[in-house]
Amino acid sequence: MTTTQTAGSTFYGWWMVGAAFVLALFGWGMGFYGPPVYLSVVHETTGWPVALISTAVTVHFLIGAAVGANLPAFYRRFGASAVTKAAALSLALGTLGWAIANTRWQLFAAALLSGAGWGAMSAVAVNAIVSLWFVRGRPAALAVAYNGGSIGGVIFSPLWVAAIDRLGFPIATMLIGSIMAAVMWVLAEELLSRTPQRMGLAPDGNAPGALPIRFTQAVAHPRSGLLLWSDIAFLTLAAGMALGLFAQIGLVAHLFSLMTPVLGAQQAGVAMGLATALAIAGRTLVGWIIPLGVDRRLVACASCAVQMIGSMTFIATAGSSTPVLWLGIALFGIGFGNSTSLPPLIAQVEFVDEDVPRVVALIVAISQCAYAFAPAAFGVIRSFTLHAEGATSGAAPQLFAAAALAQGLAIAAFAVGRRRRSVTAVPLRN
Repeated sequence: MTTTQTAGSTFYGWWMVGAAFVLALFGWGMGFYGPPVYLSVVHETTGWPVALISTAVTVHFLIGAAVGANLPAFYRRFGASAVTKAAALSLALGTLGWAIANTRWQLFAAALLSGAGWGAMSAVAVNAIVSLWFVRGRPAALAVAYNGGSIGGVIFSPLWVAAIDRLGFPIATMLIGSIMAAVMWVLAEELLSRTPQRMGLAPDGNAPGALPIRFTQAVAHPRSGLLLWSDIAFLTLAAGMALGLFAQIGLVAHLFSLMTPVLGAQQAGVAMGLATALAIAGRTLVGWIIPLGVDRRLVACASCAVQMIGSMTFIATAGSSTPVLWLGIALFGIGFGNSTSLPPLIAQVEFVDEDVPRVVALIVAISQCAYAFAPAAFGVIRSFTLHAEGATSGAAPQLFAAAALAQGLAIAAFAVGRRRRSVTAVPLRN
């Protein structure tokens, strides 16, 4: 690997994107897709109430949100390398704790550890790592890095089930956690300890010494302290991301079981895999083709609209129409990945560079607090359908309507915050 930026060489920032991809793969695979599996296994092995274990899962996500909100400060004080090492160890130990907990307080202690690790290996970390190296090319770079989280779901969801079945819960968590911690330790030591400034490089592979690029709207200005909480751009961005992910996570938590009566378990699994594949494709496409001066809030509105149409398409299936159900899966999946990657890109152009890390950390934390309660909330809504007279197995119109409503509100939030100013990349002059 070269540390220079010469014609024909690979810009070093893409190695960082690769590191962020692996971080997302392990972070989501263990910290996001893992807890639903842990819940089921802990319930089966201990007999503890599902409500109790679900509360521990909620604590896991809330602690993750708190850590994520403060991650930029941790990076400034300790550095990305040290924080990532600590996060990997915390996530590995916390996951092992889920497997060996004999008392309820041990379960919640494990949730604190796993949640802290997840918070430092989630969307905030990916954005912080990539943003140092890319300005103009950030949409494409973030798309690639965030796809690690989606791949993490594809790999880890079946991996956890198979490993626990063959090795048992404690051995499975010990093995997978050790591999994750070792890989992340090496990446943190060899890659995340480096910055463009230390290596004498410029973002996007520009020539060293080139004038830095301004990529923010002209109306953007610093929002320190509590001023940020009165800024309409920040409030609507946070609301749009939180509402979109609330609908998305709540729907995903119940979608497999709702599709099974119509498609069967095997085809329902294929449908969930298709949604993930389309999420990767949709995020990648948007990241690579998004025009420089486009209003990114409008792109977010369009992505939410596609998902909203998908939710309404699910209603049209009435729990029985297979072709329409596949159409709903396709529409829902296409916009799925953009719910995480587009808000940080909006923040890039609407806030000054110094505020972007804090803004991204806060909107991710707010969203995580919101979607931590989404599965339970959608479960309550679904219960009304299950007890409705004449309800068809697989049909849940109230649940899909709730998802469509939340997605519509997300569109409204993104639209209200538009500043109607074009974005251009111009060099800054002292």
